[in-house]
Amino acid sequence: MSAVSDLLSDYQHVIEEIRIVTGDDSAFEVVVDGNLVYSKHATGRHAEPGEVLDLFTNLMGSDVPRYGEE
Repeated sequence: MSAVSDLLSDYQHVIEEIRIVTGDDSAFEVVVDGNLVYSKHATGRHAEPGEVLDLFTNLMGSDVPRYGEE
């Protein structure tokens, strides 16, 4: 899954756990360290490429550097 690869590529140094929770009708949720980052059920659509990463970046705040930029 691209969203997980993006998250681990850029934030592996701060992520302790990633869960992809699947449900009915191909719904899924992306949960990182207990924080819901994206829910297909809530939005009614699949995430756009890079959308989950952008949402996580906003959640973490601009003071958390991407991996390799520390």
